[in-house]
Amino acid sequence: STIVTDGDIENAMEDKFGVIYSRNGKRLLKCKDENITNYRIKSGTMVICDEAFQDCSSLQSIHIPDSVVNIGSHAFSFCKSLQSIHISDGVIIIGAYAFEHCNSMQSVHIPDNMKSINAWTFLGCESLKSIYIPDGVINIDGYAFYGCESLEFVHIPDSVTTIGEGAFGECSSLKSIHIPGNVTNIGHKAFFEC
Repeated sequence: STIVTDGDIENAMEDKFGVIYSRNGKRLLKCKDENITNYRIKSGTMVICDEAFQDCSSLQSIHIPDSVVNIGSHAFSFCKSLQSIHISDGVIIIGAYAFEHCNSMQSVHIPDNMKSINAWTFLGCESLKSIYIPDGVINIDGYAFYGCESLEFVHIPDSVTTIGEGAFGECSSLKSIHIPGNVTNIGHKAFFEC
C-alpha cells in the first residue's frame, strides 16, 4: 500500500538523511528533511508512499532503484528544483499528482511497463520539453500533462486508445502531435489552449 498510517511511522526506521522506511525496508514512507538536495533510494525498496517527498523544494536529483514498482500519489509534488528523473522500468503504477508542479523538470523517462498515465501526474511541469510515451501505454488519463507550457514534442504510441479530458490542455508550446489510429476517445478540452 502507498498509504502511510500512524502505526507505520511508529514501527519505522530512519536513515541518516531523515528518510523513513518501513521496518522491512520495502516501503519508503516519508522524507522528514524538506531541504534535502540529492538522494539515492535504498535498493530493495518496492513502494514510494503517498506524499513521500512532497514539498521537498530543494531536491535536485533522486535515484529510483529497479526494485521500485509503485510510486504513490503526490510522491514528488512541488519538488520545484527536481530537474530530471529516470523512473526505472520496474515501475508499473505512478499515482495521481505524483510529479505535479516539478517546475524545473526538463525530462522524464516513463517506464516500459506502464499501462496508464494517471490523472494529473505531470500537472504544471512547466519546463518539461518532450515526452516519449512507451509502447504498451493504453490510457493517458485526464489532465496528465496539463499546464506543461514548454512541452514541444510528445510521442504517443499505437497502443494508446484513450486521451483523457484536458490531458494536454494549456501545453502552449506544443508544435505538432500524431494521434495514432487506435485512439477511440479524446476527452473534452484534451488539447485546450495549445
